Amino acid sequence: MNIKPLSEYVVLEPMAEEEKTKSGIFLPHTAQKDEPEQGKVVAVGAGKTMSNGQKKEVEVKVGDLVLFNKYGPNKVKIEGKEYLIAKQDDILAILS
Repeated sequence: MNIKPLSEYVVLEPMAEEEKTKSGIFLPHTAQKDEPEQGKVVAVGAGKTMSNGQKKEVEVKVGDLVLFNKYGPNKVKIEGKEYLIAKQDDILAILS
């Protein structure tokens, strides 16, 4: 199935969360994390149409690794795989 987001929306593939800290401590699944998460961009919309009629393009591209706000995106399941659909405003940074 092919997915094409509309407007300024971006489809993200969430990256697996670390279950072990750098110092070797294992974190339980119940640990609450209110920090940004990482994901890979798999599809982007055409951009947002501004009030003056001009199109503002999405700043990320397919394949970018990004940080996003944990509670911003909506979870969707397509063909058994979980994705996130986020507005460009929910994306905080591009990782390189």
